[in-house]
Amino acid sequence: MVTEQELNFVLIPLLAASHIIPMVDMAKLLARRGVTVTLVMTPLNAIRFTRVIDRAIGSGLLIRVLELQFPAKEAGLPEGCGSADLLPALAFRRNFFAAIDMLQDQAEKLLEEMKPKPSCIICDTHIAWTAETADKFQIPRIIFDGMSCFTQLCMHNLYIMKDQSEIPESGPFVIPDLPDRIEVTKCQLPGAFNPGTHCIQDIRDKIRAAEIRAYGVVINTFEDLEQSLSLLCMHACLGSLGRITIVQFVELALGLEESGCPFILVIKAGEGQAPIEDWISKNRFETRTKERGLLICGWAPQVLILSHPAIGGFLTHCGWNSTLEGIAASVPMITWPLFSEQFLNERFLVHVLKTGVSVGSQGVMHLGEEEKPEVQVNKEEVTKAIKKVMDKEKERNDRRKRVKEVGQIAKNAIENDGSSHLSLTLLIKEIQEFQLNKS
Repeated sequence: MVTEQELNFVLIPLLAASHIIPMVDMAKLLARRGVTVTLVMTPLNAIRFTRVIDRAIGSGLLIRVLELQFPAKEAGLPEGCGSADLLPALAFRRNFFAAIDMLQDQAEKLLEEMKPKPSCIICDTHIAWTAETADKFQIPRIIFDGMSCFTQLCMHNLYIMKDQSEIPESGPFVIPDLPDRIEVTKCQLPGAFNPGTHCIQDIRDKIRAAEIRAYGVVINTFEDLEQSLSLLCMHACLGSLGRITIVQFVELALGLEESGCPFILVIKAGEGQAPIEDWISKNRFETRTKERGLLICGWAPQVLILSHPAIGGFLTHCGWNSTLEGIAASVPMITWPLFSEQFLNERFLVHVLKTGVSVGSQGVMHLGEEEKPEVQVNKEEVTKAIKKVMDKEKERNDRRKRVKEVGQIAKNAIENDGSSHLSLTLLIKEIQEFQLNKS
């Protein structure tokens, strides 16, 4: 049997902060089991995670970072756009994926020289060329896309509906073959079923074709969460990839103000944020709410904030990373999905776990189409959802009880005898057996 010390797990994340975070967490979990882990990233993204990775290495974990030079100029991207969350406009999305494809040759040269030899590749599902690379090196390729089991199953059933032309153009419909009744509309579905103006269906088709060739799938969840398948402060954050318009920001800010609850509002920094900053300044919003509101511009320690006992609710875009962080912190969530699979995550929180309250967003906000009326949420809806979570009432108390139960399940999952620990053991054994049979 190949020992853990002889294994080298190569992790290749998509170059976007929200995709790299769970990959870095995965690297630490694997390294704690004695295997070597090699993270493949570009310099810009490696710098972002230097402190976390260096701390892990300093504790004795066998983690290393190999850097690929991001071909921004060759792909027609502005300099400094080496991460999806730094793209100045959606029009550059196709260029970004072209740049990702250009990384293949660099990556394969690193793999050829790598010691110990790579035992498997765990890659983001959006990096389609890794299918060819895994075949070339005759190693398993395990894909990771950051979605829940619930969403994976929804997507599978939606693809079947799409192939049979059964997704209605308008009106609600039920996603079939699920344990719970999940009702959606087409305009709430991810781009594969609900393409916007800037369609990249050819890229999606290439990614899906590569998915089918994968040896396995890693899902960021825990078994007991999807087996069937405080009072004082609000925290609001709409994610690293979410782009909220000035109109929607004003509704969010006024809704928070009118709720009467203390709050922390995290505002994305960078290009395109000037209108929001101007509104805050001209309307003296920070001054008006300084007695009970804290505005943070840029990155915020979300996990640390959510773990504070004063946090009584979390207004979130329903990205799966944030969803899991809210669940693990035992915080009820106010759901405001924006794009991708986030409406499916909302359904999971509100209708399956029953730990969330929706602000009533009606459709995916395709980047570049943010002003469409069906994606607008007004301040009254924001205030109503906040009060529903924060006010003292039976429904609220039942929800908080359920949130605490689910949070405890999450904590149990990462114990030494928990489901996540067992899943990691099975993954390592699977790769050991593959290497043994190969030799």
